[in-house]
Amino acid sequence: MSRFSAMVITSLALGFIAGRILSSNIGSLYEWVLYVLIFLIGLDLGRELDFNALRKSGRVGVFLAVTTILGSVAGALLGGLIMGIPIKYASAIGAGCGWYSITGPVIAQYSATYGTLGFLANLLREIFTITLYPFLVRWIPAEVGLTIGGATTMDTTLGVIARTGGKGIALIAFVHGFLITMAVPFLLPLILRG
Repeated sequence: MSRFSAMVITSLALGFIAGRILSSNIGSLYEWVLYVLIFLIGLDLGRELDFNALRKSGRVGVFLAVTTILGSVAGALLGGLIMGIPIKYASAIGAGCGWYSITGPVIAQYSATYGTLGFLANLLREIFTITLYPFLVRWIPAEVGLTIGGATTMDTTLGVIARTGGKGIALIAFVHGFLITMAVPFLLPLILRG
């Protein structure tokens, strides 16, 4: 295990412990920390990227966002068939693409059980990205590894991605996550009403 991976896992564990001990009234602090993180990564990227890299990152980010959404829904449908989850709920869980804070509540309006499953499945996707991305990029292209993060690649997992995948990947990750974040609020109701 690399030093960086150990620090990520340790930070995650310490955050979990602190969350259990401290007041749960830190929601707005979390949001501001994300803004600062995105600003600092943007500052770092802005110093070194040229416009050709920016155009290429946009094209790759769009392609990866589309394939991430399609792959997530297809994988969730397959998992749903194996586990006996109705198609509507399985595809909605997959369409959440890692955005657990919207997926769970939206699905819960139709089914509390599948809303909980949607929340947990998408939360695990974020946790797996934080813990596994640094290892996966040793065997697969860094941009392909972004697909496990889904919507989270523009915020909570961006730091890990930028650190282990490189600065060029960070911009692709931001575009990828941003596009998925824009799509999820439209996809979920569309799937659940169908």
